[in-house]
Amino acid sequence: MNFNSKNPFLSNKRFSSNAVSKSSEQVHGAQIIDYNQEMTISGTINKTAILFLLLCAGAILTWWMAFNGMNAMLPTIGGAIIALILVIISAFKPQASPYLAPGYAIFEGLFIGGISAIFEAKFPGIVLNAVGATLVTFLVCLGLYKFKIVKVNEQFRSIVIAATLAIATYYLISWIVSMFTSFTPVHHGNSLMSIGISVFVIIVAALNLFLDFDQIEKGVQQRMPKFMEWYGAMGLVITLVWLYIEFLRLLSKFASRD
Repeated sequence: MNFNSKNPFLSNKRFSSNAVSKSSEQVHGAQIIDYNQEMTISGTINKTAILFLLLCAGAILTWWMAFNGMNAMLPTIGGAIIALILVIISAFKPQASPYLAPGYAIFEGLFIGGISAIFEAKFPGIVLNAVGATLVTFLVCLGLYKFKIVKVNEQFRSIVIAATLAIATYYLISWIVSMFTSFTPVHHGNSLMSIGISVFVIIVAALNLFLDFDQIEKGVQQRMPKFMEWYGAMGLVITLVWLYIEFLRLLSKFASRD
């Protein structure tokens, strides 16, 4: 079975020469390509940095509101909803990524800032630890991929995406059941089982980074249009946000056991 990255921005469908029209012309059977309009690794890195700064800007706003006696719940919830809408639109309209990706980063930042403030108020110092853990994980995964210590093949891809689908299905079913019953999902609380689940989810989220790197590299090799840099950067930020939130959850479980 051929699995691809379940990050909607980093699937092979989007990073294929048939899915996205390239900036080129046909003249007398010869293909003229403007290399300044092609996706590059450096361009994707720059876009990722821009999105990260916008994410931080949004997060700082709701963080400041929460710790200055203001109600930050509205921008936190609103940011999550709008960010999700922008993700869905971009998944179907990658050409609009240069406009949607910055908006996503800002609104997702509002959500991240609000959630982080809640965790920080309950467990002082947890946010800095979660940020550090996310950054270290990203750098380790990037190094392992860059030096070909970890190679993304079909078997690796199949295992990671199957695990990701299993996690998504479990979270969805648990959320639906808990809404209509008094059932408490196993991953809630600070039991050893709950901690084990969080560790497993973090490992799967980290492994998704390898799929992200691989798909971005393939997009460059296939000479995708320039706007795919924004598309790839947006997908990478989505994975990092997921990883950060899972680190927050795990660290909060450890802290609550003290």
